[in-house]
Amino acid sequence: MDLAFGEYHEDSLAALLGIDADKVEVKTDRMWVNTGNIAIEFESYGKPSGIRATESEQWVHNLTVNGEVFCRLMFPVDVLSAVVDNLDSRRVVNGGDNMASKMYLLSLEKLFSKDALKFYRSISTNVRGTE
Repeated sequence: MDLAFGEYHEDSLAALLGIDADKVEVKTDRMWVNTGNIAIEFESYGKPSGIRATESEQWVHNLTVNGEVFCRLMFPVDVLSAVVDNLDSRRVVNGGDNMASKMYLLSLEKLFSKDALKFYRSISTNVRGTE
């Protein structure tokens, strides 16, 4: 069920943007509405995965309510990775099939805090070029 759920949202976004689904990493989160957090996978079965393995340039995190997309957060992968690496509050949790994946659990409030934006401004010319 989770694979079909994820594939549905990947295909829907690719169609909406008119791009090949391989150009964007799409994750869909159902639990955020109860927790205020999103999970970003970085390891599975001891190997890099998710944010640490994607070859896509863009990362989209669908936030759903009752199975429907409420909103989409879209980040350049290199920017999201740098911001996640430098957040002062993130937890590592296990999840996925057989609880074999490791994920960063990020507070949406913290991800969009003044501190995170200040950090992004400090690296933006190094990561993305000039503003």
